[in-house]
Formats: sequence, C-alpha cells, structure tokens
Amino acid sequence: MSSTNRSAKSLLGLVALFLGELRDGLTMINMQSAFLISSKLYSEKQVGVMFFVFGMSQFLFQTPAGYIMDSSDRKVALLAGAALTTTALTVLTAITAKEYGENIVWMVFLKIIQGGVTALIPPGLNSITQGIVGSTGMTHQVADNEMKNHLGTAIIVLSGSLIAFYTYPNIGLLFIVSPIACAGVIFFLMRINPDDIDHDAARGLKSDTDANATDYQLASDSKEHVRAAPEDNTPTSPLELLKDKTLLIFTVICFLFHLSNGTVLPLVMQTFAVGMDHPRGGFLLSGMCIIVAQIFMVGSAKVCGDYSGRWGRKKLFLIGMFSVPLRCLILYSLVGLKNSIEAAGNDVPLALEIIILSTQILDGVGAGVFGTMYILVTSDIAAGTGRFSLTLGVTSAAMSIGGTVSGYLGQALAQDLGYQTAFMMLCILSLVPALAYTFLMPETCVMENEVKSVEVSNMESIAQNEERQVV
Repeated sequence: MSSTNRSAKSLLGLVALFLGELRDGLTMINMQSAFLISSKLYSEKQVGVMFFVFGMSQFLFQTPAGYIMDSSDRKVALLAGAALTTTALTVLTAITAKEYGENIVWMVFLKIIQGGVTALIPPGLNSITQGIVGSTGMTHQVADNEMKNHLGTAIIVLSGSLIAFYTYPNIGLLFIVSPIACAGVIFFLMRINPDDIDHDAARGLKSDTDANATDYQLASDSKEHVRAAPEDNTPTSPLELLKDKTLLIFTVICFLFHLSNGTVLPLVMQTFAVGMDHPRGGFLLSGMCIIVAQIFMVGSAKVCGDYSGRWGRKKLFLIGMFSVPLRCLILYSLVGLKNSIEAAGNDVPLALEIIILSTQILDGVGAGVFGTMYILVTSDIAAGTGRFSLTLGVTSAAMSIGGTVSGYLGQALAQDLGYQTAFMMLCILSLVPALAYTFLMPETCVMENEVKSVEVSNMESIAQNEERQVV
C-alpha cells in the first residue's frame, strides 16, 4: 500500500470521527428536542412535528442525493458543503427558537432544509471511501469509519450532556459542540487529495484489481444477484437497478428494521424520565443511554470489519437483527417489574435502573452491526453497476422513512397501551426483518478464502499455459 493511500485512509477515519455528530443529523435533533422542551417550553407534539418533517425530508432527498454523488466528481466539496450547512441550521435553530413554539412554521422550514442537506452526508462519505480504497478495501475501511463515527458520537453526546447538566435550564450553550465538530470535518476533509479518489471506483463502476474481476465471476456462479462488471464502463440505468430483486428485498428489510428499532431508544430514555423529579439527572441518564450504545457500537463495527470477509455478511447481520427482539423482550420484563414496584408505592431501586440502562449494550450490537453491514451489503449489491451512491440512497431512504414512522408508532403505543406493552409489540415487529433476512436474502459477499482459492487456481492455470508455450 502506498504512503499516499495510507494517508488518505487515515484522513477518512478522522473525518468520520468528527462526522459522529453530523452524519445523519439525529444526534443534534435529539439535543435540539431537549433544548426546545426544557428551555423554550415547546410541547412534545410541536417537537414531534419537527422530527417528522426532518425524517420525511431525509427520505425524499436520500435517493436524489445518491444520484448526485454518483454523477459528480466534486464529492469532497459536496460533503464539506453539507457539513457546513447542517451545522449552520443547527445553530440557527438554537438562536431563533421562540418560547412556546411561536415561530413553529419557521422551525419546520429549517428542519425541512436540514433533512435534505444531511441526506448528502452518508453517500458522500461512503462514495469517497470506496473511491480511495476500492471495493476490495471497503470491508475494513467502512468498519474503521463506523468505529470512529460511534466514538465521535459518544464524545459529543457526553460533552453535550455535561454542558446541559451544568447550565440547566438555559442549555443553549450545548450547541457549541456542533461547530467544533464541523471544524474538524472540514479541516481533515480538505486535506484529502482529490487525485486519490477514483470516481469510477467510487460509484462502483469498475473493479480495482484483476482479483476483483474474479470476484464478479465467482459471485455470478454462486449468488444470483451479482452482475458482471460492464465492459464498456457504462453505468446501469436507475430503472434497471430498481428492478434488482435482492435490492428490493434488502430495502424492505432496512425499512422494517428501523421501523421496529428506531423508537426503542427514545422509549428507554422516557422510562427514566417518567416521574423523575430532577430534570438534570434526566439529561445525564438520557445521555448515558446513547453513550453506552455508542461504545459497544465501536466494538460491533470492529468485529464486522475483521470477520465479515471470512464469515460472510449474512451471519453477522443476523446476529445484529435478532438482538433487537431480545432487547425488547428483556425491556418488557424489566419495565413490568418497575411498574409493579411503583404500583406498590415503593421506590425503584438504583440497581434496576442500571440494569435497564445496560440493555443499551444490545442496542450497540444491533444498531452497530446494522450501521456497518448495510453499507457493505449495499456495496456488494451495487458492484459493477456504477450506481453505488444511488443504491445507498435507496437503502438509506428506506431507513429514514422507517425511523420516522417508528417515532410516531412508538409514542402512540406507549401512550395508548403503556411502555411495557409497547416493548412487546416492538419485539414481535422486529422479528419480521430478522426472519425475512434469514429466508429471503442471499449471502452477498464472496468470502476471503474463496477468493484466495480462485486466485491460486488462476495462477496455476497461468503457470500451466506458460509451460505449454515453452514446450
């Protein structure tokens, strides 16, 4: 590996570290919600409307954003512009918000714009990554990016939670973490040499090596979804891409996973807040819910990077998916126990609160595995199409709409049926994408040992041909 390539890969990791707060906008959206409710006296419904329009905007712009990234050779500039714009919109939200949501129309407008802008960030980072390391380097580099991303998120949430704790109820100062993170993104992003990015590789149009061309052939013999790389380097038409059966199945699974999992964290955070007399403590506990999950997501991303090339994508993906119903079932039992203690007029023991908090470890497994593996599976599906970012936009759009609907679904279940029943319903719902992946999705990755055996076979064939020529 050249020193230039190593330098570009290191810079990618640092960009991902600071993108922890900016990547999908959700970290700052959660902090904005706490700020608007506690400091600006917004109602939960007003904040819910802002969440909804933000998610819908992301959904509508994800696929076009992917198409833009595939078509453009100015990916670094687009990603930098998106980071700067979403940061400015976050700060503008904090500065211009009026008490009791008097300017709610303006705030909704900001969230519509912010949702559209943040849609550029995931395909931007991942297409730049693939352009630098190629498809054969994606497994380890995506895992490294995700590890850095989750670590950055944990640091930012911890900083924001501490600022909110010490400045409550005037917690607007916590938004200083947003421009600091953005400065880090821009600084390291601008140090990436544009010449290090192969834009054909970035859009998944070509193989990086002859060995990778072997991957296509091997995959086409054993996995129905993989197509050979086009000889004329012509991208697959968007319409043809959207007819891909495996892509359609995977897109539905992405939607269902986020539909069932997206609302679990907010409900866990609310179980701590219900009946709490000290809002400051609520901020810290809410922050800890995110921090615990993010720390274990770092480990999950590491495992995915080390083993998905050996074991395949499917086995690891299923571990992550089945962790969600397990988590919801445990929460169902723990919340039931907590309810019975409170009904008896007793104080909930601290040990039980800590056990409930510890279920976020499973969130670190589920969301951590999914966050890494969905990028790799999307890369596998898009290989040879020249539409990697567009494909990623499709799967990301499904995730966005799933998460948006999940937020409403979870709150409705909790309000109408109670938190305990909500967790059981989500447990049942989360089994659907897990079982669908088990029975409907093929293995999309050619394992490293298979590639090596094919390479050895090819080398032996070449050697035999050379011997015949000599004879």
